[in-house]
Amino acid sequence: MTQSTERTVYISGRMVPESSATISIFDSAVLLGDCITESTRTFRHQPFRLDDHIKRLYKSLKVSRVNPGLTPEEMTRATLEVLEANRGHMGPNDDCWIVHNISRGLMKPGPSPAQTNPATIMIFTSPMDLRGWVRYYTEGCHAVTSFSRAIPAQSLDARIKNRSRLFYTMADTEARLVDPDAQVIILDIDGNVSENKGGNIFLIADGVLKTPSTENCLDGISRQTVIELAQKLNIPVQETRLQIYDFYTADEVFFTSTPYCIMPATKCNGLVVGNGHVGPMTQRLLAAWSDLVGMDIVEQAQQQIR
Repeated sequence: MTQSTERTVYISGRMVPESSATISIFDSAVLLGDCITESTRTFRHQPFRLDDHIKRLYKSLKVSRVNPGLTPEEMTRATLEVLEANRGHMGPNDDCWIVHNISRGLMKPGPSPAQTNPATIMIFTSPMDLRGWVRYYTEGCHAVTSFSRAIPAQSLDARIKNRSRLFYTMADTEARLVDPDAQVIILDIDGNVSENKGGNIFLIADGVLKTPSTENCLDGISRQTVIELAQKLNIPVQETRLQIYDFYTADEVFFTSTPYCIMPATKCNGLVVGNGHVGPMTQRLLAAWSDLVGMDIVEQAQQQIR
């Protein structure tokens, strides 16, 4: 039997080919950008910390007052069914994203965005393409601050992972005006470091690993993983308020996010971080993550450009 060239997608209880995976233009995701999201990745074809992603998904849904119509256990089963249906699209050394997008459902134009229809649940997989990040593992990236500031928690708590990405996209675009290859650092309205477009930020100073507290940034699963790995390596960890000055004067800086796990930064707004090379503690943490998942994370990325 020939393997279909199309991936299978879950849309509100139905498994359909990706070319048939459509939603209405009147869905709240389209009309309002009203959509909760999660992105999990696999390692060696196995989902990494899926339970934690599902748990955070349901916290976001609760605070956003979106009823998905499925229990966490049912959502997990549907997710694993989608992954299983698409395993044939991954080669032995490939991995994939597993993406959840959940909206409030169909909306009637008018003054009230109350949920009156079933939620729209979208689950799909996508190839894990690491080519755009691969050189940063050895060279480090350039971290650049945007002039747009993070949305205050009084307006929208950053712990609610949502699909309204315009603000993050604008901040990322602003950083790339300085350097086309920049990775953005977003500050909050008080000048404290917040987060990246799609990840969290760490620094190392005098042997201590520091990262912004979740009062102004997403409580990232990758962030949690790094903190746990650091604790196992007996590296002191501080979750605290940080200014951009702290990153200018740090010994090491790196970002964390689902696809690349750890991305070292060797420049910050044009200033060299530490000695300008990927630091030893960053390398230790990345090696520990590779040990955790039973594969060489950097090697997998490098294979994609060979």
